[in-house]
Amino acid sequence: MTVNDLADKLGLVFLTGQEDAQKQVSGCYCGDLLSFVMSRAKSGDAWLTVMGHLNSVGVAALADLACIILTENAPLSPDALERARQNKVIILQTEKTTFECAVAIAAFLKI
Repeated sequence: MTVNDLADKLGLVFLTGQEDAQKQVSGCYCGDLLSFVMSRAKSGDAWLTVMGHLNSVGVAALADLACIILTENAPLSPDALERARQNKVIILQTEKTTFECAVAIAAFLKI
């Protein structure tokens, strides 16, 4: 499934990276502790978080994540938005909870 497919199915709003939305999503990781995300998320995961700051973009880039999904309408800081654009990190936003998104992603990916 591509990020674009996931965005369509979940009604996600692109904050950045729509031009790279053909990137494949192979799994999902939920968490807000950056050290856990760095050591446990897998390449290709969609990362569900409320952490919309600069360090999150760095973690997503280093871990080669498919995208960041900011749940519960969590805001994205302006400096994080700029860094995401520079590093081609896809960031989406939703009003749904992390749990609601994770359940839907698991069903779509059949995991």
